Amino acid sequence: MAFDIEMIKKAYGTMAERVDKARELVGRPLTLSEKILYAHLWEGNPTQAFTRGKDYVDFAPDRVACQDATAQMALLQFMHAGKPKVAVPTTVHCDHLIQAKVDAATDLARAKTQSNEVFDFLSSVSDKYGIGFWGPGAGIIHQVVLENYAFPGGMMIGTDSHTVNAGGLGMLAIGVGGADAVDVMSGMAWELKFPKLIGIKLTGKLSGWTAPKDVILKVAGILTVKGGTGAIVEYFGEGATSMSCTGKGTICNMGAEIGATTSTFGYDDSMRRYLKSTNRADVADAADQVAAYLTGDDEVYANPEQYFDQVIEINLSELEPHLNGPFTPDLATPISKMKEEAAKNNWPLQIQVGLIGSCTNSSYEDISRAASLAKQVADKNLKTKAEFTITPGSEVVRYTIERDGFIDTFNKIGATVFANACGPCIGMWDREGAEKEERNTIVHSFNRNFSKRADGNPNTLAFVGSPELVTALAIAGDLSFNPLTDKLINEDGEEVMLDEPTGNELPPRGFDAEDPGFQAPSADGSGVQVVVSPTSERLQLLAPFEPWDGKNITGAKLLIKAFGKCTTDHISMAGPWLRFRGHLDNISNNMLIGAINAFNQKANSVKNQLTGKYDAVPAVQREYKAAGIPTVVVGDHNYGEGSSREHAAMEPRHLGVKAVLVKSFARIHETNLKKQGLLGLTFANESDYDLIQEDDTINFTDLTEFAVGKPLTLEFIHADGTKDIVMANHTYNEGQIGWFKAGSALNLIAAAGNA
Repeated sequence: MAFDIEMIKKAYGTMAERVDKARELVGRPLTLSEKILYAHLWEGNPTQAFTRGKDYVDFAPDRVACQDATAQMALLQFMHAGKPKVAVPTTVHCDHLIQAKVDAATDLARAKTQSNEVFDFLSSVSDKYGIGFWGPGAGIIHQVVLENYAFPGGMMIGTDSHTVNAGGLGMLAIGVGGADAVDVMSGMAWELKFPKLIGIKLTGKLSGWTAPKDVILKVAGILTVKGGTGAIVEYFGEGATSMSCTGKGTICNMGAEIGATTSTFGYDDSMRRYLKSTNRADVADAADQVAAYLTGDDEVYANPEQYFDQVIEINLSELEPHLNGPFTPDLATPISKMKEEAAKNNWPLQIQVGLIGSCTNSSYEDISRAASLAKQVADKNLKTKAEFTITPGSEVVRYTIERDGFIDTFNKIGATVFANACGPCIGMWDREGAEKEERNTIVHSFNRNFSKRADGNPNTLAFVGSPELVTALAIAGDLSFNPLTDKLINEDGEEVMLDEPTGNELPPRGFDAEDPGFQAPSADGSGVQVVVSPTSERLQLLAPFEPWDGKNITGAKLLIKAFGKCTTDHISMAGPWLRFRGHLDNISNNMLIGAINAFNQKANSVKNQLTGKYDAVPAVQREYKAAGIPTVVVGDHNYGEGSSREHAAMEPRHLGVKAVLVKSFARIHETNLKKQGLLGLTFANESDYDLIQEDDTINFTDLTEFAVGKPLTLEFIHADGTKDIVMANHTYNEGQIGWFKAGSALNLIAAAGNA
């Protein structure tokens, strides 16, 4: 039986009435995305139609999920909110703090020792506030959610950008910062600008070497890393219904890399099969009662151009396996073109490591298809040329694939099975030799491939592909190898070709696990003590941020003018820094250390206007803070792309940055800045970015008149006494201006709780 089945039945009980009313108000057929949005309005039954990309709307998500790195800060904020128990079903998943190095058993044991303080904190906080707790080794948050909690037509938020994985089961699952999660956990509405809609029509059917991963690799190449910003991506068509539920999850998961609010698919038989296979026949039965409301209206899919803001059509029968990268997940190359592209760009052809699994490609289907290729190594007398690793997505998946012999198959080709955790995907990979920073090529089935992401080496070129393609390339050890056309030389000197991968969508004998790793909370947590040592290096209780003093910000200094791509990895690196995610002051020592300074093209080197010397960004900022001098950060396009980590907003706030002025924001990061009481602004004229000089002093002239829809005026006074007036746009509504005035959104929650 499913978790929270009564909540699910309640959601389905109101769905028909709410959707029918929304259809009447909108005056036309509805997409699936619209149905779920209107069914989850905070007000209950809809009373008005909303304008896409314009109206801010209050929603009531069904549940919240937090991973251990972000959960620390989210729960520290929740403790500050003063609530006795979470208002909606919530879970915490320990998956980020387990470093991949040796093998699953060794790495997990080491993590439990190194991060015991954090795991104990998360366990006790979960127990106290009625939160389900999945301990280290249980699996990666998104896979565990798909296996246990996701349900068609539901809405959930999660403190990780890849929460969208649950779209594979027909949800609107949206990545957010911890402050957003705290709103919902506290029983408050969750605010979102009503999204635009991108429809992706899938025709034909996948076959042979082409996998669901190739769909999103193709889409990323079309839309780029910012093409989905402010939009929900909805997949439909015969190609969608012919695909497995977990394959749909893979596509939705990587949708985070195009900036999309979320991605989803309509309820169909593949979802029904998956629910039943994961012991949730009761959810499938309940969904069947409202099945017409769990997909888009027929008229929408018949004439999608009339109902979506953008439509993309992809013929799966013609789709080719892809590799995306290096250094960005949207540089898409069909495998037939890789040899040519690699030569043109001087990419090293020798593949050092192939890595499969993680939250996005660790399903039974993925692993079984990859295992069918691994088996051919022995059958065809081949030798695997690259190192090969597998990261199972959950203990349920790991146990099942071990039971069914796949792990033994992988072991026979010399593979390493890492723990059921994020590991290399998030930079938690202690790769031998990475410190030498040698230029090298790896291939993996993860999502992100930013510089320094996997192993900390800026010269590791990472290419993203399907588990099947990654496995084939690891066997060949050659980036230019095309398994559809190319032959390999076996140990007998014979030419052989790899057969197409095969596998089962679901385990024939069902899923199983001796211990999935779940800890239920106490029915009454009031007696549970949560202890945070005042001398801890890992955890720090939060102090509220200071409210705005009601005056114009004047005499501010430019901290950094960031050049080019500036992701959340650049603003607040992951990898070794994950250990400080619960200690705001300590982790603030990584603030913007990866950003490139536009004036010297160096990372972590900015001019201190008080001394005239160059130093690390956090060090310079701490000097400004000590002197009581406000600062401004300037950035480029899609600033804050990537992870949902709110530390990228909290660190500047903690250290005294007042405003971030950029050409454009990634959605989650802009919201995180607002939530923490910072000014997130965009250039009214993008070319004004070029006016900003290294020694600038900045004055806000009309912040005292901060209002909805009214641009702000900034004076940039240069070292020679001249100045430029820069107009800055913003997207703050009345409520968000209230967050700024109060010092943070959390301050308002806490104030309401104490009233």
